[in-house]
Formats: sequence, structure tokens, C-alpha cells
Amino acid sequence: MNKVLSLVGFVLVLTGCVNTPPKPDNPHFAPIRPQTLQAPKSVNGSIFSSATNINLYGDGRAHRVGDIITVVLQESTSSQKNSKTEIDKSNSQTIAQPTVLGQALTIDGNPLSASFGTSTTDFDGEGKVNMSNSLSGNISVTIHDVLANGVLIVKGEKWLTLNQGDEYIRVSGMIRPQDISADNTVNSTQIADARISYSGTGAVHDSNTMGWLSQFFIGQLWPF
Repeated sequence: MNKVLSLVGFVLVLTGCVNTPPKPDNPHFAPIRPQTLQAPKSVNGSIFSSATNINLYGDGRAHRVGDIITVVLQESTSSQKNSKTEIDKSNSQTIAQPTVLGQALTIDGNPLSASFGTSTTDFDGEGKVNMSNSLSGNISVTIHDVLANGVLIVKGEKWLTLNQGDEYIRVSGMIRPQDISADNTVNSTQIADARISYSGTGAVHDSNTMGWLSQFFIGQLWPF
């Protein structure tokens, strides 16, 4: 019985190491549908309708909840770090011949003395890191909220179904209205508190992912 429980526990631990692939239509990134963008109600005698009105003097830039903004992805990061450490340490200890009342202590006529010689410790370490990443493209997001200071909270995702799997991009963050250009676009570098994810699912993605058993043996749960 104990062996069965141990086996079940081991399987559960390994199952926890498996990452669940993302799926489309995540509610967190779903387009918001405010009341003003829903289908207009029956005509009550007035010609004006707040649900379908168009500002003839506006510049066409998104500013309301539910409006669409195109984000131009222009992400490029690079980092380089070099470190080198050298430590040298030497030590030598010698104890002089002990005396008592001015007389040197001896054993069988031989003077007492001790010398520990010389010890040396050397350490030499060197490390180098060089990383670079880039992401370009476009994705349209919707305004989910407008803060009191006018800052826009935007979220959105894009899924591409390919013959060997799916590719997706998810973007969320905060945008200043003045950063939106005349063609209703904004650069990803101008998004505050940005969360940008680009990954995929399918055979190509799985071939570049480490298996759950390998993750277990190199993870923190492996005690050796």
C-alpha cells in the first residue's frame, strides 16, 4: 500500500511540472462591450442616438472604452555582462620557543619550537553573458478603462493558426492619449506597465520545449 501511495505521489509531482498550453478567447484579453456600443434601442422620437453618434470635429483617435488602437511592436533588447574575480591569499605561522622563568623548555635536551609553514589559497573566476531579443509586428487592442487622469488601459490578443500549430501575441498596459498618432497607432515602447507575450502551441513549439521528466531532474524538487 505504501508503495502505491508513493507512486501516486511521484506521478502527481511530475504532473505539476507540466505546463498547461494557453488557449484562445482568454476573458482577460477579450474585447470589452460597453453599454454605449451595444445595439441602439427602439426610436423614442429623438433623431440623436448616443450609441451611433459620430463626432464630425474629432480626429478619429481612440479615447473611449471599447475603441480600438493598433499597437506597433518595436521591441528590441540587448544585454552584455562580463565579470572576473581573482583572489590570492597566503599565510605563514611560526611559534617561538617557549620559556619558563627565563629558561628555555626542552625535551631530552632538544628545544621546543613549532612552525606551521606556509599556506596559499588561489581563486580565479570569470563569467560572460550576451543576450539579445527583438519583436516586430502589429496588433490591435481595445480600451478597457479610462482612468481619472485620462490614461487608457488597453488589452488584446492575436492568434494565428498555422499548419503546424498556433502562434499568439498578447499585449496589455497603459497608454497616454497624446502618444496616439493621427492614424490611431501607438508604439509598444510608449506603453507603460506593458505585458507583451509571444509564443505558440503545436508540434514546432513542443519540439523546442524540454520534457517534464527532464524538467524534474534539473528542477528544485530533485534533491541531488
